[in-house]
Amino acid sequence: MAGFFELATGMAKHALGLPNAWEHSVRRLERLDRENLPEPGAIVFIGSSSFTLWSSLENDMLPLRVLNRGFGGALLQDVINHADRIVAPLVPSAVVVFAGTNDMAGRNPATPDYVKDRFSELVRILRAIEPDVLIFYVAITPSAAHWDLWPIAREANTKIKALVATDSRARFIDLGPALLTSDGTPDSTLYRSDKLHPSKAGYTVWTKEIRSVLIAEPEIAASVRVPD
Repeated sequence: MAGFFELATGMAKHALGLPNAWEHSVRRLERLDRENLPEPGAIVFIGSSSFTLWSSLENDMLPLRVLNRGFGGALLQDVINHADRIVAPLVPSAVVVFAGTNDMAGRNPATPDYVKDRFSELVRILRAIEPDVLIFYVAITPSAAHWDLWPIAREANTKIKALVATDSRARFIDLGPALLTSDGTPDSTLYRSDKLHPSKAGYTVWTKEIRSVLIAEPEIAASVRVPD
């Protein structure tokens, strides 16, 4: 998977307001699938850097068959713009989305309503690709690096959770409680030194929380043999 260099290069382009900041990352994913197109029906993870840097994701999620298609430090609009190139060729049974943090952390922070509306648009795009696809939204996570933004991030999460509740084929995954200490602040052991991205221990928590929600879905559970 892409490393810190590709992520840093794209972030620099994004900070300068350059268009297509993640084009290199998207082309890399297209090339990967062009050379070895996976069988249809996998669970596709798509979104920003916490997915991009999750190099062990596909193994961590076993026995589920998942594909990590996170790219750069994507905004929700980036995921919308590139879904036809990244998601459509894979014909997924489900899509797991993690994006929204960077929308709020930029030079012009997005409002909770904007983030909710972009997710709503993404749902429409994904359903145009696969009408019956299951969609899981991983809520914006708390972090010390963006702690000042946590109140509006929580508001965005609340709005998206309410939106998801109206859709029988969408689910909301809230990692927040598992990432906070008893005093309600981010657990530093679960984050890298940047105080933003998950550490190895953090990804262990992400794996447990996300996989449990996925396997709780009857049609996903029916597709795999889950160890006792």
